[in-house]
Amino acid sequence: MTQDGSPDAGLSRATGAPPSRWRTRRPLPPALLLCVLVIYPVTLLLFRMRYRHAERFPRTGPVLVVANHVSVLDPLACARLVWDCGRVPHFLAKQAVFAGLAGRILRAAGQIPVARGSADARSSLAAAEADLAAGNVVVIYPEGSVTRDPEWWPMEARTGVARLALATDAVVLPVAQWGPQRVHDYHAKELHPRLRAPADYLVGEPLDLADLRTQVRDGRPMSGELLREVTDRMMASVRDQLAELRGEPAPTTFAPHPRRRLPGDLPGSAA
Repeated sequence: MTQDGSPDAGLSRATGAPPSRWRTRRPLPPALLLCVLVIYPVTLLLFRMRYRHAERFPRTGPVLVVANHVSVLDPLACARLVWDCGRVPHFLAKQAVFAGLAGRILRAAGQIPVARGSADARSSLAAAEADLAAGNVVVIYPEGSVTRDPEWWPMEARTGVARLALATDAVVLPVAQWGPQRVHDYHAKELHPRLRAPADYLVGEPLDLADLRTQVRDGRPMSGELLREVTDRMMASVRDQLAELRGEPAPTTFAPHPRRRLPGDLPGSAA
């Protein structure tokens, strides 16, 4: 794809071109189709999507997308990125999002609720693991909520994402995003309605975790130390990509995670 999100004209002419985006998105259950019909036009109005290295997004097979979190609107824009890359996004999201009719639709569309702080959180990771085993795309925000860093750099992440990455053969794809916070500023709790706000996405090179996956399969326990090491490796990659998007040097450390849940912690979760 080109930087503005349009398909790369040369791709379809290339020998051995990947399958069409419509083919790789099938099948589409009715609930998912409804979500697309609602969300896609909204993203067209809200964001001018600009992609870097979207060609790195695998057209087939399991993909674990690891992204930074800058706005409650991130899932809309990130869903658009995944869809434009020819795949269907399945998000790990906080259980509060799954209330009422909207929740039933989200579940039917393949989205995965997370009841953080309970035994059900592990079952949510198991559901995500099964989703990846089926060859799907799972999107996760390891920070668990919008970053509290005043300059919007990633904060310390939760380690559920590392457990998923080590327990599966999914492609681990770091994705940096920058721009949705201009429409909804979580820090100021302000909405700034505007049309076609720039939303920039940089798809990184897949992370190579083959050595650690082999060690785990050979019996190495998923200790807290190992999970933290893998999580920080993922988020360091996302942070460096964000620095490239912003054209600024990245900090060398992650902002601390808030010790208490705050209003507005709704979209992604890393369990």
